[in-house]
Amino acid sequence: MKTRARSALVMAPLLIIVFLGDYFLMAGVFLLSLYALREYSAAFGEKKPTSWALWASLGLLYAGFVVVQPSGSVPAGPGGLFMGSYLWVLCWVFISLVLCFVSTLSMGKKDILQGMATIVGVLYINFLAFHIVLVDASFTQPIYVSGAAGSWLALRISGLRSYVWIVMLSAFGTDIFAYLTGKLFGRHKLIPSVSPNKTVEGSIGGVIGSVALCGLFARFFLPQGLAICIVIGILGGVVSQLGDLSASAMKRRLGIKDWGTLIPGHGGVLDRIDSLLFTAPLVFYTLLLNVFMTGAGI
Repeated sequence: MKTRARSALVMAPLLIIVFLGDYFLMAGVFLLSLYALREYSAAFGEKKPTSWALWASLGLLYAGFVVVQPSGSVPAGPGGLFMGSYLWVLCWVFISLVLCFVSTLSMGKKDILQGMATIVGVLYINFLAFHIVLVDASFTQPIYVSGAAGSWLALRISGLRSYVWIVMLSAFGTDIFAYLTGKLFGRHKLIPSVSPNKTVEGSIGGVIGSVALCGLFARFFLPQGLAICIVIGILGGVVSQLGDLSASAMKRRLGIKDWGTLIPGHGGVLDRIDSLLFTAPLVFYTLLLNVFMTGAGI
């Protein structure tokens, strides 16, 4: 437990990055994705996915987003981003899939599953993690420092009025509360063939923890989004656990315990963000759907 607590401090810089938001967050997510791709590739041993396709896809995604988003460092909310940045993401999916299929041309007699692993890596890590950036760009009420809003001189800081915090609270809150509840009250195994330590009681406790943390945060910092944050807390508590279980299933098939060893007691970067990879898209599409259905602001 002490090892896990000390190791959790390694993730503390994430809080600073989320608070700063904008290009700081984009750079942080890019670096996390880069390292996660490294761990993902190493897990396959000799049958690694095609590295150049993974790196090229990641670089294109972020470079293209910087170029096509609204001028300056001030994304213009879901409406302002849709025709530019969102369209670029759709184009990027097509380009990335083409790169993945082209990479199979040089495989020769290698296992075709390597090509499939490349596609999974692009979508699982690059695409899903990028939704953290989209949440910040679309659903943040930023603080501007040293300049007027929209000016290239203005520093855009996300502060605490960003729904990226809801992504983090739902994913990590579920993980923490599921762990503690499982330790205290866990009796019935959830899916022992995939993750023998997870329990039904822990799973329920994780959802309750997610709802509580998201609701409390919204009450003080995002009061206009309290209702949708509670909904996200419920859905996120379930989806984040699906992300964790899906990663566990992949690791079992690959015959490994953790994706990496960077963080003692926690495994690698990918072990820490596997629940985020499912939660970030959930938050983004739930908020986007809420805007288009109700016309509600952020």
